Amino acid sequence: MEMLPEHLKGQSLYDRSFQKRSDALTAAAADPRWAETWQELGQGAPTLAGLARICSTALATGGNAELPLSLEAKTLLAAAKERGTIEVKGSNRAFDAPGRMLAVYVEAAADRTLIFRSRENPAFTIRFLAGFRELCQAGLVMHHIYHEFSLTREGLDRAAAIDPAEVATMLSLATELGVFE
Repeated sequence: MEMLPEHLKGQSLYDRSFQKRSDALTAAAADPRWAETWQELGQGAPTLAGLARICSTALATGGNAELPLSLEAKTLLAAAKERGTIEVKGSNRAFDAPGRMLAVYVEAAADRTLIFRSRENPAFTIRFLAGFRELCQAGLVMHHIYHEFSLTREGLDRAAAIDPAEVATMLSLATELGVFE
């Protein structure tokens, strides 16, 4: 004989199952850690943690210097060659989904940040994020805190060796900070 709480007696199995799911959702929503997790998801934390892990593994093992780099990865290196500072972040203020996607931001100069994001062409944003991942895997980028990364010594050396003509077209497609943000 099944022992049911008084409020579930007389309900069908479906109704009881629904009640259990509702109770679980209510409990999860009331859990303060759930809210923090939701906040973290809204800031891209799982992806950032994954990229940070790739960077730290490459830093510890020396990376994969033989990894062929895509044009997007080379473009990011060339953009970062002066300051070496890179961020990966989303924009919660954008109206449309492609504008909110995580994107690579490169501090090209003290007063000039390039954003590798396109609202009209989300594949552009995706390709540059994949290029950034290549840089992490190759050991050319290291993670600092939260969404902040930088080139490693090897990254700076590799960036200096890139022919500017090879990446000029891709660099021209980046947006300077201030237009979207």
